[in-house]
Amino acid sequence: MKISTIIKNKFNKNEVIVTTNEQSKKIQIPSKESGYGSFLNGGELLLLSMAVCYCNDIYREAAKRNIKIVDVEVEVTGSFGGEGDPGTNFEYKPRIKSNASKEELHQLIIDTDRIAEIHKTLRQGIDIRLKYE
Repeated sequence: MKISTIIKNKFNKNEVIVTTNEQSKKIQIPSKESGYGSFLNGGELLLLSMAVCYCNDIYREAAKRNIKIVDVEVEVTGSFGGEGDPGTNFEYKPRIKSNASKEELHQLIIDTDRIAEIHKTLRQGIDIRLKYE
């Protein structure tokens, strides 16, 4: 799966496009009150990506086990210090309502944590290269 994102920003205009396997989707993220930049910051979007990944993966993994999921809530927290400081203290807490037994749900939560792609990527570290023209 190949994923790319583009943000195009100018005064009071914020265009965000996400493309997965050549299928593009526009996402609405308003501009800051100043008119420049995005209303959401990168840290907020990083934590949101963790929440979305885990939520989607719970449904995927539950379906493989014939477990019916009624409701999923994923709360992700982290801290960012001063400008240029990396984030720390990342934690997440899933709350899941399901027809599964307590033991089945526990195993689903643990197994999904182990394979959630965003979490796994962040845990192993990633190589990021600047391509400047």
